[in-house]
Amino acid sequence: MSDKKFSIHDVADYIIVRLDEAGAGLNLLKLQKLLFYVQAWHLGFGKGPFFAGRFQAWIHGPVSREVYDRFKELLSLYSPVTPSMVSSENVGELFSEEERLHIDEVLEAYGSFSGTQLEGMTHAEIPWQAAREGYRPAQRCENLIDEDLMASFYQKQLAEA
Repeated sequence: MSDKKFSIHDVADYIIVRLDEAGAGLNLLKLQKLLFYVQAWHLGFGKGPFFAGRFQAWIHGPVSREVYDRFKELLSLYSPVTPSMVSSENVGELFSEEERLHIDEVLEAYGSFSGTQLEGMTHAEIPWQAAREGYRPAQRCENLIDEDLMASFYQKQLAEA
């Protein structure tokens, strides 16, 4: 468990607000993948988890059950996520400058992709594939994605860049 002062929901709210400010579209599928990449790259940089919360290897890629449960009564996978759904008005103030920079860099790298494109990216990466080993493509799976594997995979991506 992380000792961070914020939750995955705080990071989700920050992403929702930032992408709205940028005029970028956001649906629930895309939000889930952006949250995954915030966590994955923080692990890849050797800084440990960015927030408390794990991802499961669902059919459409990595999913936080917590975030899914938050929106399941309101949204489908492709429904737009808007600032009216943000729970904290001053979400940016929760993060240090370094923490905001990390999230912003992930949004810079991945924010222009659609949720479907991000799903395809995660499907091509070892952490999601390993968690789904032995499952058919359309078979339900709630296996946790291994954070140690995430760390080593993204560290390797950095080394090869």
